[in-house]
Amino acid sequence: MGIFSEGIEVVSSPDGELVQLSWPGACYSIEPHPLCWYERRSWWESESRVPPGEGAGLVDLQMWRLQVRRAGMDDELTLDVVHHLPAGPWRVIKIYDAVEEVFEREELADGA
Repeated sequence: MGIFSEGIEVVSSPDGELVQLSWPGACYSIEPHPLCWYERRSWWESESRVPPGEGAGLVDLQMWRLQVRRAGMDDELTLDVVHHLPAGPWRVIKIYDAVEEVFEREELADGA
């Protein structure tokens, strides 16, 4: 598993469904039903200040776990992606290895 941060472009359909991801040098289709959740960023560690009355979306980060497939390839890739709200950049922050996912599923099945 790799942990890093790299900018990407995400294309949405008119109804807001994520459909395509562009990562330097390649385009990936996004498989249906991505997972979305929110995480609180460590705002107290930042030196930036927000004017009173503003700040919606500045505290919470929109996180996505995406299954993507590169055009012409059979292999799927699982990525964690962060979307800085409102309407800010998208970044890949984690890439999962298929082997790790198998172990995680086995642990869940065993009740670990």
